[in-house]
Amino acid sequence: MILRFFSAAEVGKRDCFRSITSLGHILPFFFASICLALTPLPYHKVKFVYDGDTILLASGEKVRYLGIDAPEIDHTGGNSEFMASAARDFNIELVNRTQVRLEFDQEKRDRYGRLLSHVFLKNGKMVNAMVVRKGLAHVMLKSQDFKYKDLFLDCQRKAMKDRLGIWSRPFKHQEEFYSGNKNFFRFHRPSCPFGSRILARNLIRFDTRHDAFWEGYSPCKRCRP
Repeated sequence: MILRFFSAAEVGKRDCFRSITSLGHILPFFFASICLALTPLPYHKVKFVYDGDTILLASGEKVRYLGIDAPEIDHTGGNSEFMASAARDFNIELVNRTQVRLEFDQEKRDRYGRLLSHVFLKNGKMVNAMVVRKGLAHVMLKSQDFKYKDLFLDCQRKAMKDRLGIWSRPFKHQEEFYSGNKNFFRFHRPSCPFGSRILARNLIRFDTRHDAFWEGYSPCKRCRP
């Protein structure tokens, strides 16, 4: 058996070669990460504002603000919901004819084909949260792992405490209790057929509408509690 002893210089050359080889595998990922970080975020021009939570982009796409529900405007000339015009005016002030960035969550489109998105201004502020903080929309969550759940709830609770916008009026026509669905974050009147179908493990009861909104539950579209 022949033993070969390497000199310090030879060992150094071999280690250097190994280091260069390793860097050859790492560097492409490193430079790719830098390029990705330097890529400008896509922004879209807002062409029209429908109401407090819906806009039209210059591309023709309709965007519905994700996680919130603003008062409805009756575009046929009938009676609009309380604070609906104020919500639209505030939304116009924020985004009309400006550039916005869209950020999607688990669901990208609703049943009407509209994009569902968190909408950000160039200064980094989220429009959805700003509308809620002004009391011009309530939170409308769809799951426990909703991305900005804590932010939205914080904005809503502050608006409720300050009695802003839709929270400036006292709650009327209180029921004895309201049934909430933990899966879908909706609450119902005791007589609502949807409320009666909630499984026991998903059922939560609220004494008042205020309590339901405080926990981030939104009213059923059918029984309108």
